[in-house]
Amino acid sequence: MKLHHPRALFLFLSLLAFACNKQSKDTDNNGADEIKVMIPAQTCYMGTIGRDSIFLKTERFPNVVTGTLEYKNYEKDRSTGTIDGIMNGDTLVADYTFTSEGTESVAQVVFLLQGDTAMEGYGEKEEKDGKMVFKDLRRISFDNPVKLNKVECHH
Repeated sequence: MKLHHPRALFLFLSLLAFACNKQSKDTDNNGADEIKVMIPAQTCYMGTIGRDSIFLKTERFPNVVTGTLEYKNYEKDRSTGTIDGIMNGDTLVADYTFTSEGTESVAQVVFLLQGDTAMEGYGEKEEKDGKMVFKDLRRISFDNPVKLNKVECHH
């Protein structure tokens, strides 16, 4: 197609540019643009061993998990901190950044999240780059785990 007239060429290019820049937008009844905000799925778990207790709160996006973890130990210092990790199937592998006895530390934690329970995994650890990590994630044991049960989250 040949367009010889400058006005026709300008009109054609303007329409082409308009068509290329047009974006489809979802609107509500008031005509405002719809803003999609992803709200994480929030779940809380709690378990006890004698007079010690563990509280885990997870905020789960599709594969990324953030939250808090607290160990309340009877007659010992407690540790409280945040978790940042990923889900691999039903297993959460996270870095636990916590404060205990006035010192901040980072340690890797693993939880098996199934139904209404969370079970902490145990295994041999080593220090790497300033944090305690499992030597081999394939060798995490869930034998004799502390079982945390789902509880209502308190904000």
